[in-house]
Amino acid sequence: MSGTLKRLENTIKERRVADPALSYVAKLRAKGRAKIAQKLGEEAVETVIAAMQGDAKGVTSEAADLLFHLAVLLDDLNLSFDDVLAELDRREGVSGIDEKAARKTE
Repeated sequence: MSGTLKRLENTIKERRVADPALSYVAKLRAKGRAKIAQKLGEEAVETVIAAMQGDAKGVTSEAADLLFHLAVLLDDLNLSFDDVLAELDRREGVSGIDEKAARKTE
């Protein structure tokens, strides 16, 4: 995994128990998982809007926000980017159509 993502995960772990008045991560966690998920959704929409406008710089910025909020949500669920990467590795070589069909039978 990227050193940048690992550092981000470590920073989030450190800040999740900080004073919510001093840490955005702690403030989000204090508001609960629904708020974290809402922020993730907002960043996803903003990424889509920037993409639809052909704004590469905007997509880059919004994608960074999206990854940050995803990392906060993963941490709240005691998951990590390594867990997500392992799932991607599991799916490697499997057609997206076949993978979706397999989910419907589980």
